Amino acid sequence: MDTAKPGSGSFLPWAGSALFGAAMGCAAWSLAVWARAYCDAGYDAGGRFELNFLLPVVVAAEAAVGLAARAVGRRLALGAPAAVRASLPALLVIVATVWAAWWLFATRGTLEGYPGDSGLCPASNVPPPWPAWIPA
Repeated sequence: MDTAKPGSGSFLPWAGSALFGAAMGCAAWSLAVWARAYCDAGYDAGGRFELNFLLPVVVAAEAAVGLAARAVGRRLALGAPAAVRASLPALLVIVATVWAAWWLFATRGTLEGYPGDSGLCPASNVPPPWPAWIPA
């Protein structure tokens, strides 16, 4: 038996999906903190408390999204060719976790209509350095 090659019962893809989800959760949280700090909208003591409270919740939720997407991808790829069985779960993990991270940034990072004090952002509180081709 070749121990260097993961078998079909390996936990490594599952761990990788959870870790990728957790990393996307950290990235989404960092983007939300950056947007609030840049625009100074919702970055008072209560807003920072909310963001710090959300950090472990977001990381755990994104890890769960990664695991759920992996499970759905494996279920959908049953009986498919080997290339599809390998790539579909990974693709679903990437799409689901990136979508969840974008949603968090768009809803909790950019507080539309919140009075920002920095004067650097429009009323939508989307920082100007944010790419226009990515809606927020």
